[in-house]
Amino acid sequence: MTPGANYAISDLQRENADSLSGLVLLQFGTNWCGHCQNAQALIEPAMASRPDVARYWIEDGAGRPLGRSYRVKQWPTLVLLRDGQEVGRLVRPQEAAQLFDLLKAASA
Repeated sequence: MTPGANYAISDLQRENADSLSGLVLLQFGTNWCGHCQNAQALIEPAMASRPDVARYWIEDGAGRPLGRSYRVKQWPTLVLLRDGQEVGRLVRPQEAAQLFDLLKAASA
């Protein structure tokens, strides 16, 4: 896991997420998830290149309504929003290029 980067229980509600402006990445997962830990090496370069994209680390699991509202089934799931609307998602990314491409397409 990247130093200082931790999934946390979020008080972000769906109605608040729907009203966020600009590009926002919702990153669903848990700190103990091996897939989440391994994906960080792929996710960090893309996010470092895009300081204009807000990012929320959202601890997901049973009884967490935000993840359920986005139909999150596997971790990590990255949901990219533009002005509160989903414009793309990645589930368990395998290559850094996937996130670079997603961010580029959403910015066009």
